[in-house]
Amino acid sequence: MTGLLGDWANLLLRWTHFIAGIAWIGSSFYFIWLDRALAAPRRPRPGVEGELWMVHSGGFYQTEKRRPGPGEIPDVLHWFKWEALFTWISGIALLVLVYYLSDAFLLDPAVSGIGRGTATALGIGLLVVGWVVYDALWRSPLAADRRAWAATVISLVLLAAATIAACRLLSGRAAYMHVGALLGTLMVANVWMRILPAQQAMIDATKAGRHPDFTLGERAKRRSVHNSYMTFPLLFIMLSAHYPRAYASPANWLVLLLVFVAGAAVRHAMIAHGAAARWALVPAAAALAGAAFFSTPKAAAGGAVPTFSEVRAVINGRCLPCHSAYPADRTFGPAPAGVAFDTPESIARVAERIRVRAVETQTMPLANTTGMTPEERALLARWIAAGAPLR
Repeated sequence: MTGLLGDWANLLLRWTHFIAGIAWIGSSFYFIWLDRALAAPRRPRPGVEGELWMVHSGGFYQTEKRRPGPGEIPDVLHWFKWEALFTWISGIALLVLVYYLSDAFLLDPAVSGIGRGTATALGIGLLVVGWVVYDALWRSPLAADRRAWAATVISLVLLAAATIAACRLLSGRAAYMHVGALLGTLMVANVWMRILPAQQAMIDATKAGRHPDFTLGERAKRRSVHNSYMTFPLLFIMLSAHYPRAYASPANWLVLLLVFVAGAAVRHAMIAHGAAARWALVPAAAALAGAAFFSTPKAAAGGAVPTFSEVRAVINGRCLPCHSAYPADRTFGPAPAGVAFDTPESIARVAERIRVRAVETQTMPLANTTGMTPEERALLARWIAAGAPLR
């Protein structure tokens, strides 16, 4: 019963996280596109910086970007804030459920020997300290317009250091998720602690009959731009748990950093003005090619093709305790991920998945809890390379 409730909690949290994330990122994409698409009004109107006509679902919409004067704020004003908060809350809940309440995905003895308590403290500390350092940096004199390049360089160096440290201390999958949680925390904190207060201050000024300080909006806009550059790398991380070739590579930290470059470059091509922005796609393509190269596994060593009885002995000892309709280890319930090795046919049917998870990425068994040896992995590799024969 406990396992069933855990599965449903996991599924519902992922569903909530997915829906909230779509709403948040979708609205973010929309407003970034809107900023680029707005044009000066044909008939100049006081306070109107740009306008745009759109058609959708059979209706016509006119959008204006304004700088309101004293008393011009309407009674009803929609805020785009709850999507970000619910995305973060559901994401942190998933982090706790999947990683902190179980050792299965958080740690890898082949990576480091730290315990779950230490790993959990490091993960939480990364989020808290990451925001404090980032926010202090971008509120310091280094964030002034003429020095912003220095703050940018320092931010990127610190992000790279955090990525490398996470990949050296946690399992590859957990490292990626914690770096993603760091980016998500920075983005949400930017919205709730810097962007929204600046907007509220401008609204309060207009309601009080004063001219708002639009420099507050300009500083908030900078944080919004930061969020836009973090969006694509964060979305990649959200998907990465399903692709062990990325997070399980010995150079997983480098793969992730290259993905950061690619995602930020694509985002720059989308939001920057002018044809020259398209050149950002060149480093994006180069970075993705590099990520693919460094995540490519080495070719398996040759040797004699083992018999199926030898293969099944390895599977029975190292994989069957979990991957069975009647598992000895009930942590994940029957046939995790729909994979069971109870019959020869069921083993041969997923030979390709065995190759990826047990041979190339070595992410199975989880944390190598059953002690699969390098020799056994090599034996499986030779069997699969020979076509996975049942003899």
